[in-house]
Amino acid sequence: MDSVTQIDQWPVANASTALVGRDGTVLDAHGNQHRPYRLASVTKLLSAYAVLVAIEEGALELDQPAGPEGSTVRHLLAHSSGYDFGDRTVRFAPGTRRLYSNAGFDVLGETLERATGMPFADYLGEGVLQPLGMGATELNGSPAAGATSTVGDLSIFAAELQQPKLLDPATLAEATTVVFPGLAGVLPGFGRQPHNDWGLGFEIRNAKDPHWTGSASSPATFGHFGQSGTFLWVDPQAGAACVVLTDRDFGPWAAEAWPTYTDALLADLAN
Repeated sequence: MDSVTQIDQWPVANASTALVGRDGTVLDAHGNQHRPYRLASVTKLLSAYAVLVAIEEGALELDQPAGPEGSTVRHLLAHSSGYDFGDRTVRFAPGTRRLYSNAGFDVLGETLERATGMPFADYLGEGVLQPLGMGATELNGSPAAGATSTVGDLSIFAAELQQPKLLDPATLAEATTVVFPGLAGVLPGFGRQPHNDWGLGFEIRNAKDPHWTGSASSPATFGHFGQSGTFLWVDPQAGAACVVLTDRDFGPWAAEAWPTYTDALLADLAN
């Protein structure tokens, strides 16, 4: 698949990518698969997965109170608790607006720490990273944006997101279904969306326009991108996932390059 070599044309110093099939096979890859990159908000996928593991283990419940008055773990995962993006100022009543919030994920981390008596990074390591063999991934900082990883490790996680071993498939299906449908909000980097759909930690493409995935991406596509120039998407209809890590912050270059790249991958898969 020649499409993976498109990353060589991007205005970045370093870029790495992999395309992962539904069965976990790496269908193609390009760039250094073992180079560590800052994940920025792609961290949220790992953190959300740790919270989902804790829910299945009974340490947390989706509808237990967490965050501002009237908010729950479910609200925090779905960016609908009402917290501001960067601090714990409450901007909206819970469940009334999709307000993307790093602060909400910090509170999620604290909620899990109180419930388990473990530092969040330790729980993530023991509950997700170690069982999957993601030895190159570390969380040093916020559950919202503090992880570093490699394409090799995230390819393992991309396989988990297509055929889960750590979670009941029904739990992952719920996490990748829209929570509190119909909420408007701003998708960072892409502007206001009348239906800014999100699952339990996973952004869901649906009819968002513009978007960081491709025009050919199915509405069921889910994942996340990071301000550090990173993304991971899973397209269930295409039967594949894609990981891209770079060392240049998100900007107009990425908003232009990423959808084109995704469409090229999907065209290769279709053929």
